[in-house]
Amino acid sequence: MVLKKWLYYLVKLRNKIFLPFFILYLILAAFVIYWLEPNTFESFITSLYWVLTTLATVGFGDYAPVTNPGKVYTIILYITGIALVSVFVGKVIDSVYFIDKLKVGGKMKYTGKNHIILIGWSSKSRLAIDEILKSDKKIDIVIIDVLEKNPLISERLHYVNGDATNEEILLNANLPKAMGVIIFADQITQDNYATKDPLLVDGKTLLIATAITTVEEKFNKEIHVTAEVINQCHIPLFKHVKVDEFIPTQEMISHAAVRSLFSPGITHMYSELMSTQYGEAMFEIPKQAEWLTYRDAFVDLLNKGATLVADRGDLHINQKLDDKIPDNAQLFVICDKDTLSQIKVR
Repeated sequence: MVLKKWLYYLVKLRNKIFLPFFILYLILAAFVIYWLEPNTFESFITSLYWVLTTLATVGFGDYAPVTNPGKVYTIILYITGIALVSVFVGKVIDSVYFIDKLKVGGKMKYTGKNHIILIGWSSKSRLAIDEILKSDKKIDIVIIDVLEKNPLISERLHYVNGDATNEEILLNANLPKAMGVIIFADQITQDNYATKDPLLVDGKTLLIATAITTVEEKFNKEIHVTAEVINQCHIPLFKHVKVDEFIPTQEMISHAAVRSLFSPGITHMYSELMSTQYGEAMFEIPKQAEWLTYRDAFVDLLNKGATLVADRGDLHINQKLDDKIPDNAQLFVICDKDTLSQIKVR
């Protein structure tokens, strides 16, 4: 039993000291050949270059030992060094494979910033990813879920495996430096348990929102959080956690379905406003210094090809055009991306 432990310890030690040993081997090998044939190898760099080309079996032939001790030493170098290089290359390949395995399996921390975190994988989060990638060409996305591996491979997509109610998992997604979080209702719970207990789906969303709030308070950060809520009556239960916006799924679907009967085609308008795949969409714009009243902003934007529709959640802009625009206004317009870029340039 003791021997087994020692062997296990030696294997672990070998893996830890292999790289330093390999580097030391190269340096000593270069020093020895430089000492044996200083006339052939005029500098240490030259001898190190020869050792590397020899062990890599490249053999350019620009440098070669000319003395018998040098040739004997070269034979020894062939016998010991080439095998060592093979082991080194194998370890490099294993390391790359191991890192890739960790990344695909969601076991690596995300170290970027200003990213968007999506919690919960489903067809809805898949569509959200498409929308984000089309809306911004640089922003990264981090998915948190309990799937065995990354559900979608993309250069700008990172996967974190784990329970989103766990603070460590949220930190692995670098929550404190995120631009925002979207919590999707858990699809598995919704499919399997919602009919038995409808509280379970929104209950899990509430737990995740609470965990996010805890991290926000711990790091003194404010992160925009949007949560999908299955039943609108549960929204008041979220008042103690810092959820900025809610998506009441069932109510929105029901409302859109009913309105489509009384006003045919209205669902197409909803789609155009909520998606960037059409020519125009709704965007937030900054308040310009020359806009004193809503009328100033409305007329100026209309001349540029944009329509002012709301200040935060207030859609009654047309009823108070002569009111002053507050400094903390959050203005929304309907326009295309070219018009938006012209407005923001100013």
